[in-house]
Amino acid sequence: MMVQASQRTIPLFALAAAASVVSALCIGAFPVGFDQLLAAIGLSSAPLDDTTAAVLYAIRAPRVVAAFAVGAALAAGGAAMQSLFRNPLADPGLLGVSSGAALAAVSVIVLGEKVFHIVPPGLRPWGLPVAAFLGGLVATIVVYRIAAHEGVTLVGTLLLAGIAINALASAGIGMLVFVADEQQLRTLIFWTMGGFGAVTWTAIAPALLVLVISIPTLLPSAHLLDALALGEREAGHIGVDVERLKRRLVAQVALAVGAGVAISGIVGFVGLIAPHIVRLLLGPGHRTLLPAAALFGGAFLVLADALARTMVAPAELPIGILTALVGGPFFLWLLAGRAARGNL
Repeated sequence: MMVQASQRTIPLFALAAAASVVSALCIGAFPVGFDQLLAAIGLSSAPLDDTTAAVLYAIRAPRVVAAFAVGAALAAGGAAMQSLFRNPLADPGLLGVSSGAALAAVSVIVLGEKVFHIVPPGLRPWGLPVAAFLGGLVATIVVYRIAAHEGVTLVGTLLLAGIAINALASAGIGMLVFVADEQQLRTLIFWTMGGFGAVTWTAIAPALLVLVISIPTLLPSAHLLDALALGEREAGHIGVDVERLKRRLVAQVALAVGAGVAISGIVGFVGLIAPHIVRLLLGPGHRTLLPAAALFGGAFLVLADALARTMVAPAELPIGILTALVGGPFFLWLLAGRAARGNL
């Protein structure tokens, strides 16, 4: 009964996510009325001038779609990683996955012109998301290998390995920023703090396609993650191929997070906050946790982006600053709670 009740709340999360998208489409330095939004999608006969149509179709819609997809990827990936490591502090950003993806993506931005001349023109838009995926995958594998000892994931080692990967990636990004030209530097400074200001349909199409494919692939693993919560040995006794599940989840999370980083740059703590809040509301069952976390994370980042582009308008605040302001205290609260229970 508890599981069925939790599953019935998924439409409520979907409704809240839809409300956040509608709000973000209307809110901004150039306000758009709800009747104009309905007219833009053919549900109203209200007049729609060319300027409003251009703002909605070319500027606001792609960044809202991108924000929702990236938030959903980070939240679903965070929920999967917390289950994989059996630790609620696991997060793509804290464990270096986002930083590894960012380092690879920055390398493409700064050095890509030197090698892209040998790549067919039709494949060049895929360079950034593919590089980000590979960077996130390598970072995830390194962190997992360091933290796993005799079948047990050491929490302290996990966090320290993530800190080390983040530091190394930051150093690499710093070196690339140093050698970048002025045009690349302007792109990198904002991009490394996270943001959707440069989003266009053409620019995000490859990474968005990857996200649309990769996020739903996490859902069929829900029952396997429920079994893994009992422990690796216990999950193996009931027929779960634990090592195969680990490899698949690592690749899926790296793919989703890498594609997200390729669109928005580094946006931290979404993968930590969303799964925790949803788990408190609905419980630990992954059949509801994964889709609800994805919806919550998407809505959260959409609203954060709307706030980022309105707080200091006409300028724009990097969205990574906002998520850090929320996520930093949240993470400290989690650490304090686990330390008090002796689980750190």
